[in-house]
Formats: sequence, C-alpha cells, structure tokens
Amino acid sequence: MAFVLGLVLGLFVGLGLVVGFVKSENARSKRRADLAATIAAFARMTVEDSRKLLPPQYYPSWVVFSQRQKLTWLNQHLTKIWPYVNEAASDLIKASVEPVLEQYRPIILSSLKFSRFTLGTVAPQFTGISIIEDGGTDGITMEMEMQWDGNQSIILDIKTRLGVALPVQVKNLGFTGVFRLIFKPLVDEFPCFGAVCFSLRQKKKLDFTLKVIGGDISAIPGLYSALEGTIRDAVEDSITWPVRKVIPIIPGDYSDLELKPVGILEVKLVQAKELTNKDVIGKSDPYAELYIRPLRDRMKTSKIINNDLNPVWNEHFEFVVEDESTQHLVVKVYDDEGLQASELIGCAQIRLSELQPGKVKDVWLKLVKDLEVIRDNKNRGQVHLELLYCPFGMENGFTNPFASDFRMTSLESVLKNRANGTEATESEQAVTQKRKEVIIRGVLSVTVISAEDLPATDLVGKSDPYVVLTMKKSGMKNKTRVVNECLNPIWNQTFDFVVEDGLHDMLIVEVWDHDTFGKDYMGRCILTLTRVILEGEYKESFELDGAKSGRLNLHLKWMPQPIYRDT
Repeated sequence: MAFVLGLVLGLFVGLGLVVGFVKSENARSKRRADLAATIAAFARMTVEDSRKLLPPQYYPSWVVFSQRQKLTWLNQHLTKIWPYVNEAASDLIKASVEPVLEQYRPIILSSLKFSRFTLGTVAPQFTGISIIEDGGTDGITMEMEMQWDGNQSIILDIKTRLGVALPVQVKNLGFTGVFRLIFKPLVDEFPCFGAVCFSLRQKKKLDFTLKVIGGDISAIPGLYSALEGTIRDAVEDSITWPVRKVIPIIPGDYSDLELKPVGILEVKLVQAKELTNKDVIGKSDPYAELYIRPLRDRMKTSKIINNDLNPVWNEHFEFVVEDESTQHLVVKVYDDEGLQASELIGCAQIRLSELQPGKVKDVWLKLVKDLEVIRDNKNRGQVHLELLYCPFGMENGFTNPFASDFRMTSLESVLKNRANGTEATESEQAVTQKRKEVIIRGVLSVTVISAEDLPATDLVGKSDPYVVLTMKKSGMKNKTRVVNECLNPIWNQTFDFVVEDGLHDMLIVEVWDHDTFGKDYMGRCILTLTRVILEGEYKESFELDGAKSGRLNLHLKWMPQPIYRDT
C-alpha cells in the first residue's frame, strides 16, 4: 500500500514540476517577445515622439533634434572659437594663395603679395550641412553651406613695372558657397581618421571691391580688372574643387588624396544653330569659349564666324580631367563686338559623368542665359559637340585617335602643352613623349539609303529631292539622282571620298528640291568622321537641320590608309 501511495504521489509531483517548468518557459518567452517589441518601437520612434516622452529641459545641451538646431549649435560654438580659427586659417590661406597670386600676376605688375591678411572678428555662418553618400566605406564626406559677410582686413602690396608701389585694400568681401570636408582614411586609432581634406566645392557668390589706400585705382588703366581677374583665378586655382588641401592628422602617406589628372577630354566643337541675333544691323559674329575649370590658361576659344547665326567651327580642343564624377564641360557662345566687350548669346554645360569612357558622345546642348537658372524657356540656340573621354591607364583595348601612340601634324601645336599648366604625371609623360606622327588618312564610303517625311516644297504638295555630299576641307562633292514627286525617297547610292585628315574633316549632307528653273534648300546634317574612324562603319538616321521635318538614313564606312613619318 505504501508503495502504491508513493508511486502515485511521485507521479503527481513529477507532473507538477513539468507543468511548472513549461509555464516558466512560456512566461520567459513572452517577456522576451515583449522586450523585442519595445526595442523595435524605440527604433521606430521619431524626434517628435521623444519630445512627447521627455521635455527638452531634461536633455543635455549638445543634443539637438533638427537641422536648424544643429546649425544654431554649430554657429554658436564657431563664434566662440573664431579668434583662434582666424589666426590659424589666415596664415594657412595666405601661405596657399600668395604663390598662386604670383602665378597669375598681371604683366603690368612686377610684384604682388599680401602685406596684411586677417579674416576679421565676424565668424561665418553655416546655413546647411549634409553627409554625401558615395558608396565607399573608407572615408566620410561632409558638405557645409556657408555665408559670410565679414570685416576682413586684406591688403595687397603691389608694385608696377614703373616702380610705383601701391597698397590695395580688398573691401566689402561677401561670400556664399559650399565647403567639402573629407575625413579619410578611417582608422582604429583616435580620432578615427588619418587626414582631413577641405575644398570649396561650389562658389555661389564671391563679391568684393578694390581700393588703393590714399589714392584712386582708376588712375592706372586696366589695373582694377587685371587685379580682379587675378584674385578670382587665385581662388579658383588654390581652394576650389577639385583642388583640395590635405591636412594629415595621423602620420602616413596621403598622396592618394591629392589632386591628380585622371584623364583627357577630347572635345570637337562642331557647330551651332538658330543663335539669337545680338546685332541691330546684320547678324551676330559668334565664337565659343570652353572650359572645365574657369582658369585663363585652361580656357579654350574658337575662331570667330562673321555674320552667321548657324556657324560651323569644326575645331578640336582637349582638357585635363581631374574628377570626372563632379566636373562639367562648360560652353559659352559670345557675339564678338570688336573693340567693345563681347556679348553673351548663351551658355550650356554637360556633366562628365554622363560620358562613357572610350566612347564618342555626339550631343546638341540648348543654350541658356545662366547656368544657375533652372528654367529658361527662351530659344537662344543650340551648340553641337562631339565628346570623347579617355581615362589614363584605360585597359579595354581602346585607342584614343587624337593622342594615342601616334600624333597628328594638325594637332601638334595643341598637344605640345597637353598638361595645360598642370604638372605632368607619369601617365601624361607617357602620352606626350616624342614618337612617330600619323596622319589619319583613308577612304570614306557613304551610302545614301533613303529619307523620310521630307517637307513639301512644290505647289502640288510634293518634292523632287536629291542629296549633295561635300567634304568640308577638300571641297569634294557628289550628288544623288533626283527622285520625282516623293517625300520618302529611296536612293541606295554609294559614294567614296579620299580623306587626307579624317579627324579634322567633316561631311556635309544637304537635301535639295530639284526644280526646272532652280532648286530649293530643304535641310542638312553635318557629320564628323570620328565615330566612323573608331567603329569602322555604322548606320544611322539623322534629323535634318533647318527643316520642319525629315530624316536622312546613311551608312558610313571607313577604310584607313595611315601615313607614318619619322621624327
């Protein structure tokens, strides 16, 4: 009996222990689930939610919740430490800018340097701050928008060629721009980054006036404009992106952070069309100015085409590229006014990041009044460019025809100074070494296939179109047969042209309407030969310029016949 009672009691006790253990585990599991839900809720909590839970007076002074509060906190602390920043920054800027001033010193001056440089007692104000997501993990990039109307004390000590010394004061300096700070590389050692780079990423406004202390700067003709241009060039060439100043924090080699040329941009300025007429009598005399960095020794200027609103330049330029991800090519078209200042017709720009390395990009850019204005509906004309970006060390088998292992005689004068005032890197030196020259000579085969949707020019609503093909440099011409009463003619005729300088010649294709007692112009397309030289052959449909409608279908093929000359 005792055995049976003990057995039953043991079963109940064991069962109770099992039930208790299960309930305990369930309770622990529920607590863990509740804790996870609470943590997740905190993670989703916004700033406004936190303010409802805890009033602002219970937060430390350094905790901020909004962009405005962040900037307020930053500006307050910058004002406190500005006297120390002023002393250090003044010395740094003076040491950096003064050699650049000497580099761009006007020819009318024998010396140009600072006799006094302080940033004043008024600290700049930051109006925006952002972290740039570049996909990299080896550094942090921060951009800070700054506005500054300070009381700087900047005096330039200049001496003219005649021996006259003049102290020139830079007054009323107003600045608005965006500074970029790069903390790189990230390391385990405090302060967690090896060096900091700073640069003026964007210069939105830079205004100042110049005054001779105790005199009148206008007494020397041309001095004001020369000094103003020198100062702006110095700012552009010393601290404006992609130039960057590297300050080592932890000892190490940071040469990879310094400014270096990364490639060459080949630009062919082809033509412009429908330019705004700036002249009262006659037509504008347009020319173009092109640059990546707005430095006088890096800006390229085309020839002037007199009395033409649809100029054809066909000029080649090249530019050193230092940061293809952020730099732009800028084109400004002016009307030449002789002895007077040229008048801007319009400007345009294209991001280099839009270009595929080693591939020719043919673009028409709409001209606008100001690159900073987003909307400009007025028609100021268009400019036609052919672009080819060639990075240094490109290993995909592509050969730059303008500056490869050969050199063209027609480009010799341009290529002699390929670094454009920049110290040559090993890559540049390898490209600019003296070697054989080559003339890109060959046979261009053009098949005029057909046209579509041509405009009607005859009274009966039809046209009698034919095509005239002209090589611009040699003047060689060919023309197709006339297709009577047709707006979608088919020719399928092939013509061959012997071309002596393929990279600098152009094919002009014009469509005309044949009449018994004359002819009517219907439109044209102008083609460079760069693409066909690189690709060998291609087939394309081209819009007709100067026509209300119409497209021309062509097939181009290139058969090279290079000529080598020993140098």
